[in-house]
Amino acid sequence: MSTSPDVRSARRDEIGPLSHTLAAAFHEDPVSVWLWPDPERRAAGLPRFFGAMTRHHHFATGGVDIALDGSGAIGGAALWNPPGRWHHSTLSELLMLPQFARAMGTRLLAGKRMGDTITARHPHEPHWYLAVIGSDPAQRGRGYGHALLRARLDHCDREQVPAYLESSNESNIGYYERFGFEVTDTITTPDDGPTLWAMWRRPRSGS
Repeated sequence: MSTSPDVRSARRDEIGPLSHTLAAAFHEDPVSVWLWPDPERRAAGLPRFFGAMTRHHHFATGGVDIALDGSGAIGGAALWNPPGRWHHSTLSELLMLPQFARAMGTRLLAGKRMGDTITARHPHEPHWYLAVIGSDPAQRGRGYGHALLRARLDHCDREQVPAYLESSNESNIGYYERFGFEVTDTITTPDDGPTLWAMWRRPRSGS
């Protein structure tokens, strides 16, 4: 009998493996392909990018979740920010900048322009923000994403707090809709970047 993956908060000593899991998950993502056109640079840059985000932003605010397989290995990860904590602080930006520069190289300014565009469209109402969610491509279909979303969204429902995300892949919209998200905006990014779909979820009432 199959069981749902275990979900728990990540530890700091798990930043490396969870960053590599997210890097594998996003290797063919439209934003990743646009930001790192060369596959080898993408494979090298993504773990550094996710590692910097996790270490210097998400751990500081809370909401770094991992889903584990039966052996305890990380099969999926989600980076959330609690209400009012989604925006990068000046300190976190300074700490992330060297790693971002190393990860993105000459694409750093293009990445910043994209980030600024997305930030400008971010809703102001308090919410849990799902910045990143992904699972190991070799283990997709085992329920990691479902378990990660369900765990945090159940928390949102208990607190009666909305949730928000941007989907960079149109084919994932239907998946998120099954969890109660609805498309509220279409974000066109600069420099011929990919389109993103902003999605909002109202909390569900208790039974």
